[in-house]
Amino acid sequence: MSSNSIHFFSEDAPYVVKQKKILRNWLLSVVENEHYALEELNFILCSDEYLLGLNQQYLDHDTYTDVITFDNSELTKTVAGDIFISIHRVKENAIIQKVKVTEELTRIMVHGTLHLLGYKDKTKADKLKMTFKEDDYLQHLRERLNAL
Repeated sequence: MSSNSIHFFSEDAPYVVKQKKILRNWLLSVVENEHYALEELNFILCSDEYLLGLNQQYLDHDTYTDVITFDNSELTKTVAGDIFISIHRVKENAIIQKVKVTEELTRIMVHGTLHLLGYKDKTKADKLKMTFKEDDYLQHLRERLNAL
C-alpha cells in the first residue's frame, strides 16, 4: 500500500500533526526498509488519562506511559496497527530530553512502528537494538527535512 494508509488522529487532546506528507513517506520507508508491507497505520494522539485507561483496560498496567501499540495485522510481514500516544508525555519527555516536541513525537512514532515490526524493548539488549534503530531512522528523517 501507499503512505496514504498512514493516518493521524487526535482523541481527546488537541494537537495537530504538521508535515504529514513527509511523516507518512518517512514511516512508509521505515516499514519497507524492514521488509514489511504496509496495510494501515493509525497514530492516535491522546491525553495521559485516556492512555492510562487503555493501559489499565488492555494491559492490566496502572501506570502512565507515552505509547501503547496494538498490532492488528493478520498476515506475516504486514503492518496494521493503532499507535496511541500521550501528547502530555511527549511534551514532558521533550522538556526532560531538551528537544523539540516534534522531535520527541517522531521518536515515539518510530518506536511504536518498530514494535509493530517485531522489535522489543523489555531486555537491555533489546532496548539497545531498538534505540539504535530509532536513532538511525530519526537521522533519515532529519536528512529529509534538511533537504527541503
